Amino acid sequence: MRVTVVGAGYVGLVTSACFADVGNDVLCIDTDSQKIERLNRSEIPIREPGLETMVTRNCAAGRLRFSMSYDEAVTHASLIFIVVGTPSSEDGSADLSGVLSCARALGQKIARDTLVVVKSTVPVGTNDRVLAALQKELQQRSANIKVSTASNPEFLKEGAAVDDFMRPDRIIVGVNDAASAETLRALYIPFNRNRERLLVMDVRSAEFTKYVANAMLALRISFMNEMANMADRLGVDIEEVRYGIGADPRIGPHFLYAGIGFGGSCFPKDLRALVRLADDIAEPALLLRSSLKVNERQRGILFEKIKTFFGGNMQDKTIALWGLAFKANTDDMREAPSLTLIHLLTQSGARVRAYDPAAIDNARQIFKTTHGIEFAASAREACHGADVLAVITEWLEFRSPDFEWLAATLKNKALFDGRNLYDPAFVRTCGLRYFGVGRGRSS
Repeated sequence: MRVTVVGAGYVGLVTSACFADVGNDVLCIDTDSQKIERLNRSEIPIREPGLETMVTRNCAAGRLRFSMSYDEAVTHASLIFIVVGTPSSEDGSADLSGVLSCARALGQKIARDTLVVVKSTVPVGTNDRVLAALQKELQQRSANIKVSTASNPEFLKEGAAVDDFMRPDRIIVGVNDAASAETLRALYIPFNRNRERLLVMDVRSAEFTKYVANAMLALRISFMNEMANMADRLGVDIEEVRYGIGADPRIGPHFLYAGIGFGGSCFPKDLRALVRLADDIAEPALLLRSSLKVNERQRGILFEKIKTFFGGNMQDKTIALWGLAFKANTDDMREAPSLTLIHLLTQSGARVRAYDPAAIDNARQIFKTTHGIEFAASAREACHGADVLAVITEWLEFRSPDFEWLAATLKNKALFDGRNLYDPAFVRTCGLRYFGVGRGRSS
């Protein structure tokens, strides 16, 4: 099939590459000239395992091209995906200006019957607005063209997006007519062979499904973080509790990891948008609001533990930081817990020596005016001259460090485990004091 994707951001690029990889002829357009120039040189602007190889392979095969032209976009295909960002507005609502701008631009150019699919994360009712914008432009041109819209939200995890797209748990499709459903069913056949993954529903339900899924996952994380804070005061190890409740099939083991809060481009933004949507319909949404409050508090938990360790005096202390990205296998620092910790540490007079396998370039830009932070070329280099170590991101290379070396290197021989990666008892036998999140009475 011939497919046009509008938006060469994180989701748009993954979507384009994966559609092309199963044989579709894909044109991906974006208004960012520098991004398109880089992509046409096979330079990938984001870090995502497997994506660069896939993009390069499909560009070489002629199945994937990049452009800035809306004329080319509508000429290329009658199946067009809108995959642009919907960042938070000041009031927490999703900023739909990019989505609606795309709809207007397409409406000005479309010259044949077309299905426009919204893959961006958008609040309930957005497809109605997209269809209205398309039809308004067509009417102004007196164009006798049928245009339909559909919702096809994405469920991609950063760091595993390519695999998630190629082997989806489910494919949600929200449509207004049977023809749109059949078009999307045909498109997704290569991803749907060994069992039925395609779930067809009405458009508004599909839009809401995306938000509800992210809210549920965020709620599980916030719940475990609140339990972890209780566990610290009760002398309980939250990791043992996690195993115990995760064995219950009604609960399951996923998204039960306590830590220093969730970040990234999805959970915080989508929860805020859902709360704003609740405000619009006079729904209190108490759980959603509580999850955001718990997460905000959790971002400061590790700082409080470090501050307490030093008796409240952080002046001239050097803290080694392992991890800057909001999660492993990405360079994404949007709303990363590290941002809060670094701000609190530097404001309190401490110095930070940070290392991340992927996110240092982004961090340099974010902290270019921040005093008291420097970046190391390796995990070990970050620890030289440091008083203590704080582990922020669960990168694989941090999973099994040489604890005895750390004990010999860190001046105050203490490890603050923001992701509960380590066995406290073993760490202590290696000569380090251990402080986790909800690991009982750490010492």
